[in-house]
Amino acid sequence: MKAEMDRIISLSDGDSSLELQKYLSSIGEEKLITLITQSALKGKIVGVIKAIFKGSPPASTEGSERRLLLYQHSIPLCESGDVHSEVAADVIGLLMLETHTLTGSSLAKLGELFVKEIKVGKITNGKSLELFPTVLTAMTACEKLSYGKGELSGEECKKQLINSLCSSRWDPQCVIYLTTMFRDVPLSLDELHFLVEKVLRMFSKLDLQAIPPLVYQLLLLSAKGCKKQVLDGIISYFKQQDINQHEEQSHGESVDLEVQSIPQDQLRHVEGTVILHIVFAVRLDHELGREFLKIIKTSYGDLCPFSVALLLSVARIQRYEEQVFDLLKGSIIKSFKDEQMLQGSKFLQDLLPKHCSVSQMILDTVKNSVFGWDHVTQGLVQLGFFLMDTFGPKPGPFGKTTEVSATVARTPTQLACKLGGQVLQQGFKMHEAIRGEILEQVLNRLVTKTASPVNHFLDLLCDIVTSAPMILLESSSKVTETFDHLSYLPLATVQGLLKAVQPLLKVSMSMKDALIVVLRKAMFSSQLDGRKSAVAGFLLLLKNFKVLGSLATSQCSQAISSSQIQVDVHSRYNAAANEAFCLEILSSLRRCLGQQADVRLMLYEGFYGVVSRNSQLASSIMQTLLSQLRRYYEPEQDLLPPVKLQPCITAHGEQVHIQEPLAHLMSCTVHCLLWLKNMRRSTKTDDDDDEDEDEEGYQSELQTILESMTKRMIKSEMEDFELDKSAEFSNASSVGVKNNIFAVLVMGLYEVLIEYNFVNANYSKIHFEELMELFNRYFKLWEIQKDKSGKGRLPSNKTPRSLLSMGFISTLLTVLFRDSSQSREEALSVLRSNGEFVRYSLSTAVQKIQQLEETGVADGPGGKSSDLTFRFLCEMTSVLMWRYTNVPSAVEDAGKKDKRSSLSHLCLEGLLRIFTTCQQRYPDKMPMLLSSIGNSEDAAEPEDGDGMSYFYIRQFQRALFAQLSRGEDDFNSKEAQLLVSILSVLSLQLKPSSQQFVQMVTWTVKICKETSFEDSALSKGLLSLLFSLHVLFKSPASLLLELCQDVHSHLGDIDQDVEVENQSHFAIVNIKTAATAALLVFSQIDKVLDEVDWLIGRKKNQTASDKSSPVEEATQAAGQQDPVEKAVTLQLGTLLTALNELVQTTLQLGTCTITLLRELSRTYTILTSLVKYYIQVCATQNGNLPARFEKLVKLSGSHLTPQCYSFITYVQGGESCGGVDDKKKKKRNEVNIVASSKLIRETKAIPNLIFSIEQYEKFLITLSKKSKVNLMQYMKLSTSRDFRINAATLDAALQEQGDSQEAVSQDAEETQEPKRKKRKQ
Repeated sequence: MKAEMDRIISLSDGDSSLELQKYLSSIGEEKLITLITQSALKGKIVGVIKAIFKGSPPASTEGSERRLLLYQHSIPLCESGDVHSEVAADVIGLLMLETHTLTGSSLAKLGELFVKEIKVGKITNGKSLELFPTVLTAMTACEKLSYGKGELSGEECKKQLINSLCSSRWDPQCVIYLTTMFRDVPLSLDELHFLVEKVLRMFSKLDLQAIPPLVYQLLLLSAKGCKKQVLDGIISYFKQQDINQHEEQSHGESVDLEVQSIPQDQLRHVEGTVILHIVFAVRLDHELGREFLKIIKTSYGDLCPFSVALLLSVARIQRYEEQVFDLLKGSIIKSFKDEQMLQGSKFLQDLLPKHCSVSQMILDTVKNSVFGWDHVTQGLVQLGFFLMDTFGPKPGPFGKTTEVSATVARTPTQLACKLGGQVLQQGFKMHEAIRGEILEQVLNRLVTKTASPVNHFLDLLCDIVTSAPMILLESSSKVTETFDHLSYLPLATVQGLLKAVQPLLKVSMSMKDALIVVLRKAMFSSQLDGRKSAVAGFLLLLKNFKVLGSLATSQCSQAISSSQIQVDVHSRYNAAANEAFCLEILSSLRRCLGQQADVRLMLYEGFYGVVSRNSQLASSIMQTLLSQLRRYYEPEQDLLPPVKLQPCITAHGEQVHIQEPLAHLMSCTVHCLLWLKNMRRSTKTDDDDDEDEDEEGYQSELQTILESMTKRMIKSEMEDFELDKSAEFSNASSVGVKNNIFAVLVMGLYEVLIEYNFVNANYSKIHFEELMELFNRYFKLWEIQKDKSGKGRLPSNKTPRSLLSMGFISTLLTVLFRDSSQSREEALSVLRSNGEFVRYSLSTAVQKIQQLEETGVADGPGGKSSDLTFRFLCEMTSVLMWRYTNVPSAVEDAGKKDKRSSLSHLCLEGLLRIFTTCQQRYPDKMPMLLSSIGNSEDAAEPEDGDGMSYFYIRQFQRALFAQLSRGEDDFNSKEAQLLVSILSVLSLQLKPSSQQFVQMVTWTVKICKETSFEDSALSKGLLSLLFSLHVLFKSPASLLLELCQDVHSHLGDIDQDVEVENQSHFAIVNIKTAATAALLVFSQIDKVLDEVDWLIGRKKNQTASDKSSPVEEATQAAGQQDPVEKAVTLQLGTLLTALNELVQTTLQLGTCTITLLRELSRTYTILTSLVKYYIQVCATQNGNLPARFEKLVKLSGSHLTPQCYSFITYVQGGESCGGVDDKKKKKRNEVNIVASSKLIRETKAIPNLIFSIEQYEKFLITLSKKSKVNLMQYMKLSTSRDFRINAATLDAALQEQGDSQEAVSQDAEETQEPKRKKRKQ
């Protein structure tokens, strides 16, 4: 063979090609093939191929065939793997150069050879595929060539080959080579579409590691077109992989074992690489970026962790940043709103599949980013802050912060803000690189956003400190820089910031020192808030830096984090060093006792917390309080009153201000004293003698002072305090203000003494009698202040907040109502016999619960600890429930003379506030609260929360039923309303799927059908409860129809000649309550319209996205969505019938009529949306209109539209309806009619309605043309225009005034002219 090879090469090097041709002709095909193979293996094939080309002229048949033979053998040879890759590359290069010389038939055969090789899977390294595009290009240039048994043009032949290739089975190994090859093949758009679809289908058959290079090739291929298809396919593949991973994790090993699972870390790394490829492609091809954003816009609900990560990576490209975050903002808020809508409607839940949560997708992206997705983390930080800035709490009117304390996030905006915080918190834990930036941005916002609430940023900072305290120490300089701004920040921000960084202060001396320097400066700030911030900071330090020997206490109001526990390993050293530090702080705080009342007040409210957390400081604090108290205490035992009130006030010009909150000083002293006595009693040891002497000193002195004050305050008359029954208490004058301040101080002192004496009384009758005398003095002053303060020109302030602690109130209520021990009965009868004291206790309890509901904290010891306040709530709930159920209100009402609320009413009010507070502040603890009531001995103890809730719901139902069973005279409306409100709150605890919920709905419907009291407030409460329950049970459309018929029946028809059929489905709707019921029905109709509008919007989006889907999928989707169209049509049909009833009703002109006009206008707008949807359907699917829709159009045209025009006539002619019969009636109605007519003109309700009707008819005409169905046959020509002739009125006028034609024309001018003017207005 070597000889032949050398011979061919030497002939090729010569000048004459004839000898070469002859020699090649003399070698047979088989020998030539062997020669080519041997030379390829030896690496000498280049010369051989050149010689064969030279000795095979393309013009001759033999030469052409030899060339084809060379091609046909070289292609498999290069793919065999036997030939060195460099030699194979040289061979393909030489073959490409001569491809254009091949004949048409040879090209066709070569094309078929390639297709065959690909089909059987012989393409192993893809070298030969580089030749295929050249073959196809050469083929396109041929006019005709033989293909199969016939002839085709080159272009057609190329199409056939591509079609055959894409329709065949591909070996997964050659997919990347084929995709790369097709980049060089000229393709039509249809061919490209077919090819891309084929490649995307191959994704699932490929090894995971092969996906990134294939994606890269696909992105390069997308330069030809089909960008949307490529991106959609890639995103869908990874979305499916995520779903598979999730199912595998949730079902564990029970998943089909035949399917081999992909390791999670491997999948995430591949996703990260693919994201980098796409982002790189987007940087180079902006058309691809635009297409990607367009895909996300049209498929809000189809986001997945991969597409979120991709979006955040694309956001790093500056030109897309704003668009990406707007898109994410829109999709997040839309997702939360959709979720809220679904949760609030059983109708929607039954109709639609489970909602996919975008927030969960984003949190999954954060988790996935731990697998080296550095290109995503920056986007996550931006997204987190973007959400918190955009959806965080906003400042109230005049820049005041509205949210005092955080409650559970419920609204979409609150949830979006919370999501931003979660993203940042989890990102901080996972990625070291972004920690510094997150901390810096949080601190910057705390400093700069002084006009807005920053609770959400403070919560985030707390979480960050708790999760990684040691990491924050590395950035301690940033925290200390923030301290420099403390005196300029709002007080709430300072308190939150210091509470958040408090664990760090224990481990970083430099940070603690920096803070103390700043706080000392702030003590002398010119701003009041700055000084208050200093007090807050110092108090926090005192609470948390324990002094050696301090007692442990269960009353700590602040949880200690794990980092603090680690630090306390060195507690002995720290505690010893802390004492001097704390005493130094206390000396600084003593200076505050000479400052404004607000600063002193903060100090008094904070001292108890310090004593209970750091008991070794008690002696210093008690001495401080005692010396402060001595300034205002009158030591002479014979002098009355025992306190000096004059130094407690100060005057600036004509204004009088409080200088010393004396009652708060007393309250703080008493609470600290009682706590210490209690604690010492429980931990008494023999070693405490030395300390006890010191303590005995101030304790005995304080006790003496308090006992003396009690006795003297009982003896003191009002005049002793410079207060008189006839004195002025209004806030309009300085004298009134001064009297008010004195009254509030004295009342506060009485309350503090009441609490102190109750605790010290040890259930002694004599002590309780003294306590009652204190209360009588308090009550007398309270009555006078209440009566007098409201008589001035300015309105009086609210009742001053009681100084009794919440814990004391809880104890007091328990002993008043539940204590049945014989030994205490005589003493307690003193308290129980005083009706005013019992009422006062209940009123104060309601006030304390209200304070907790509004601010999240309560007064007195433990008021800032959520566990303790919840315990107080549990105790009070038990007592109030017992009092209400065991003392019938009917008995109580019988002996009642005054008009004040009964005790039962106060109990109910307290219970309602407790349940509402628990719902807002402790949503997970409601079952615990109910189980604490403990008066369910007669019931089988229900274990589950639903059973417990329903047990008490039944009790309140029985109470309400008893109320409703009374006659009109004995019926207590306020109590019934409270019971309905309580049922509304408790019903939220029932699961809508439970049997108890269904029973609750049935009971509510029954009550509404049988209760016939003419009480608007009760009717409103019951119907609101009915609607709120019914919407979670099934659609309220049929219920609304019945209510509309009742309203129509009671109020009568706008046409006086028509007699309305007398029907009453719900007795609660009567002549007095019909207007209230109508307004509630309108609001409920609005909610149903919201749901329908939302469903139509979803259908429109689906139809738009189905355009690009394959026909089968579109058909399937349409088949699945038929129930939605049916439900929408049925809902609208029922609403149209209901509105048809209302639009014929004689509604009172004003709010009712305007609301109805708006609802009608909205109904027509939504009908127009539905018509537009069917226009869209007809354009894309050429479908027939459903029969139900035609019936709906007929219903709107024949029933509603004509009645709308009659109703417009009724509303506009309201002036003439007022009173033609007699002058008195006319005068009475004149003002209302003029006001309501003006209101109707200003709101433009009538023009809006007419416009909506005409728009609806306009699009109906378009739909009629598209669908070939005449929908306009059901529509009548509208008649309500500016110029109208009422035939009946005209005939009557002509008969009355037929004598004088002049008079008629003159009268016509007089009546016509004003109407025209009113139209212009």
